[in-house]
Amino acid sequence: MSELLLKLKAKKTKAFKEKQNIAYLFVFPYVLMFTIFIIIPVVAAILLSFTYFDAVRFPSWIGFENYINIITNDEVFMQYVIPNTMKYAIIVGPGGYVLSFLLAWMLAQLTPKVRTILALIIYSPSLTSGVTMAVLWRVIFAGDNSGYLNSVLLTLGLIVEPIIWLQSQEFLLTIMIIVTLWSSMGVGFLAVLAGILNVNTELYEAGYIDGIKNKFQEMLYITIPSIKPQMLFGAVMAIVGTFSASGIGVALSGSNPTPQYAGQLIVNHIEYYGFFKYEMGYAAALSVILLIVVYMFSRVAFRLFGSKDE
Repeated sequence: MSELLLKLKAKKTKAFKEKQNIAYLFVFPYVLMFTIFIIIPVVAAILLSFTYFDAVRFPSWIGFENYINIITNDEVFMQYVIPNTMKYAIIVGPGGYVLSFLLAWMLAQLTPKVRTILALIIYSPSLTSGVTMAVLWRVIFAGDNSGYLNSVLLTLGLIVEPIIWLQSQEFLLTIMIIVTLWSSMGVGFLAVLAGILNVNTELYEAGYIDGIKNKFQEMLYITIPSIKPQMLFGAVMAIVGTFSASGIGVALSGSNPTPQYAGQLIVNHIEYYGFFKYEMGYAAALSVILLIVVYMFSRVAFRLFGSKDE
């Protein structure tokens, strides 16, 4: 009897190992792609950040010199890039995230047909690239009489001469924020909308029995706690999208650096040093700083919306 049990146990162990090997086989392509396109580039960037590399000669080790120069010698980074990036990130990140949640919550209150049409309309700007959107907005904010905004303001008598919106230190960053918010309803918005639509309706009924009196309390005490995974996904997507934004400012203004560094963000700064000045080591150090900032903000999102086990 014991021999039979041992044989059965051996067969089960063998079958389990075979299934395990099959599982590893299915996971292997993802692990390989993740290693090639994520892990190796990140490790390479960290190593290059401690070198001087001009993309021609072999990298030479210089230690923390790039990081010291960023903090002590890079006036553009300290005076323009950091303030612009922080202002842009604070408004577009939380602002776009809250806006996407509120729009998703309001759409969830509508009938399915109306909701579907409006969701497509709201989501559609995020399908187009930043450059394509910039073409539309460059026409609106063109700095001559043909610009739609200038034309309207001149017709109303609110301005005497056209304003060069996209070359102005005063207006460029604000226009970038407006354009980004307009196109920020992407997959995070759809994830939150899907989460709200899949909340168990019995929870709302129980909530009203327990004393919930209005839609705001319903949203605060039932909807948000029920869709924390979707909220976390939307938060991470908003953080990554905000800090990786760069193309919109360059596409609107037509130059990198942007005029008077008015719309210069950290990714623009990385591209400028990496692809215009060919200081790859310095650009790698900037990218490592960006990686650390994104990681810190992502941890905050996990603390707010993640489970206790994460």
